[in-house]
Amino acid sequence: MKKAIIYCRVSTEKETQETSLERQEEELLALSVQKGYDVIRVVKERVSGYELDRPGIFEVLDLIKQETVDAVFIQDETRIGRGNAKIALIHCLFKEGVSVLSRADDGELHLSESDSMVLQIVSMVEEYQRKIHNLKIKRGMKRAVEKGFSPEKNLKNKGNERGRTKKEAPIAEIVRLRQNGLTYEEIAATLRGFGYPVSRATVHRRFVEYKEEESRQS
Repeated sequence: MKKAIIYCRVSTEKETQETSLERQEEELLALSVQKGYDVIRVVKERVSGYELDRPGIFEVLDLIKQETVDAVFIQDETRIGRGNAKIALIHCLFKEGVSVLSRADDGELHLSESDSMVLQIVSMVEEYQRKIHNLKIKRGMKRAVEKGFSPEKNLKNKGNERGRTKKEAPIAEIVRLRQNGLTYEEIAATLRGFGYPVSRATVHRRFVEYKEEESRQS
């Protein structure tokens, strides 16, 4: 049976809102049975829909990553959030590949044309960001190899058992590539492409540390 999470939210701490939370849970449990889902968790919270910092919604997102969750049930789209927070959180849910089912829609959540357009734009921007990131890695790798970078001499899993492990940034290569004219960003992108989880800041810091140590020894 497909698994689901129920998410219920009210915006205030007033006692009268307790009835609303209970009603949302009851109605969504009934809808989940109707749609053939097994509910593994019911998450309820009292917080403004304009807030992103919500323990309940973070619990939902964490569960989706940890468990095989097929759907999230909500009363209506405003329970996920309001304004930009709503768009951002719906985007997060869709990215995880889960369906969002709404009692107001008696099934799959129906977004307005404007909300759907914004989500399409956000997805398009993210896709182009990924493409740009990959192109930067390829460009940096190409330049580094042209400058003499040989990854097989530094990675153990590339044939050299005495080489560095992936978790270490090869300072000798950082220095050499920097001296050959590559930027810190290009060096970082190149090393990431070969398995070193380093940022531009890390590359810069390692290079500065090397230069400082060199100055002390001279």
